[in-house]
Amino acid sequence: MTGTLLAPQPARGTATDLAESFRAAMSALAAPVTIVTCYDDRGTPRGLTASAVSSLSLSPPLFLVCIDRGSRTHDALTGADAFAVHLLGPGDEHLVRRFTRPAEQRFDDLALAADAHPAPVLRDVSLTLRCVRHDILEGGDHTILVGRVTGVDGEPAHAGGLVWHRRGFAHARRP
Repeated sequence: MTGTLLAPQPARGTATDLAESFRAAMSALAAPVTIVTCYDDRGTPRGLTASAVSSLSLSPPLFLVCIDRGSRTHDALTGADAFAVHLLGPGDEHLVRRFTRPAEQRFDDLALAADAHPAPVLRDVSLTLRCVRHDILEGGDHTILVGRVTGVDGEPAHAGGLVWHRRGFAHARRP
């Protein structure tokens, strides 16, 4: 049907039906899998998995992370001056499972990089964006945390590629 636009169909059912339809539609959209980390106001490392992430700007370099307001890590991340975004690749699924544990157990026996960045950096992840908080925006039931990228650790050509698609892990890797 080249050149033909279809008229939008009226919404049917309840808001719950629409929410479920939207959730199902979004499961068809492959999304990167990341772990976002910070230190809370007591200096305790905190983190969560996030797939609603995106680059935002090249000048200045900005990256956004959408955080569910119901998350136990929400306030720590939105209150932190700095955070790190770890872009996961095939083989990092164990880290995602670790970050589904209760918040206070996620960093147990986890190797962190020994450096002066003001957010915890996972040592065994092949690509990390180091960010400082640039802005916080409202987005429905999520908060949009915008970070200014201050550093990139790792080799982008050989990293990343773990995606969440159709409610499961998939790998995106180019030769």
